[in-house]
Amino acid sequence: MSEPLSGALVSTLARDAGFALAGIAPVPAAETETTREERARFEQWIASGAAGEMEYLKRRNESGELVRSSLHAVFPWAKSVIVCAANYNPAQPRSIDPAPEGAAWIARYAWSGSGSGDTTLRPSDYHKVLLKRLLALDAALRERIGEFESRCYVDTGPLVERVYARYAGIGWTGKNTCILNQKAGSWLFLGVILTSIAVEAEEFPQAAADRCGSCTRCIDACPTEALTPYRMDATRCISYLTIEKRGPIPEELRAGMGRQVFGCDICQDVCPWNRKAPVADDPELRPRAELVNPALDWLAAMDESDFARWFHGSPIARAKFAGFRRNVAIAMGNSGAQRYLPRLAAWAHDDDPALREAASWAGEKLLQTQIASSHGQEAK
Repeated sequence: MSEPLSGALVSTLARDAGFALAGIAPVPAAETETTREERARFEQWIASGAAGEMEYLKRRNESGELVRSSLHAVFPWAKSVIVCAANYNPAQPRSIDPAPEGAAWIARYAWSGSGSGDTTLRPSDYHKVLLKRLLALDAALRERIGEFESRCYVDTGPLVERVYARYAGIGWTGKNTCILNQKAGSWLFLGVILTSIAVEAEEFPQAAADRCGSCTRCIDACPTEALTPYRMDATRCISYLTIEKRGPIPEELRAGMGRQVFGCDICQDVCPWNRKAPVADDPELRPRAELVNPALDWLAAMDESDFARWFHGSPIARAKFAGFRRNVAIAMGNSGAQRYLPRLAAWAHDDDPALREAASWAGEKLLQTQIASSHGQEAK
């Protein structure tokens, strides 16, 4: 005999599949005031240009609706969403901690690797790791409750995952727009299973209360002023600039990028809710030690084959070799270290126009730093 879908069953099977948290969110049969507000907010965000060059967020269906603004626009059969979260918080330094001179920063979600023993970890991508687990959970649910229609997604589905994560009780949307859980913090990967199963109202947990209060640490700490409460302008976000943005990065934002060469953790690193976030122990998402505060010299010396060897199968590959070198050049310019001038001078004549432009800017900034330092010494 098949079992009914319940929050308890989902939580148990999700843990068995490798997730830290799980919940169920309803897909209302008709639009509610809440869903109207959510859809309007997303429409306004897109219309404002805050999505930048992320065209996949702007896709519309034949009726002109934004695909990610309403599940019914794509899957009219969807009645519930199972939301799962995996912890990726390793016991490693934060981006705001003291770091060696000349160290770059790669966002901690992209450090992930898999392997055992003393062998070098192979790159792993949370999209693939979580999708495999979602499919395992989907199969386990079918064994217990029978057949149903479903789709599994990790960042690729026609929905905004954090919205349904809130509905499912995983956490609240913080002022930095990340999902925050009172016990687990925000170092969470999200994956979803859309299902055709309707569940009883009591299976839907209360949405987590917003516990950001008057705190604005994430907003105050953002070097490029990408954040306002509960809203992020992607065109100013360092993660967007170093990953999604192609070609030159606006000059007025480069200094704020600091040493970030892929992604950014600052708004999460300063969040008080992450102070006691549990440390992850996930064999498929272990931190690759070489990517924690990596040396700019090492990253700059990579050719395209080195980049592929280190990052094929890693989220870092999304920046592409050209974007990665552009980011490294800007980080060198922000470092203040004169030893990078020869490398930047060579890159200033590269075939890639974005790299040429970034290297020229970085070299000029280092020269200005050198002149300012000389004047300071003379004044003493």
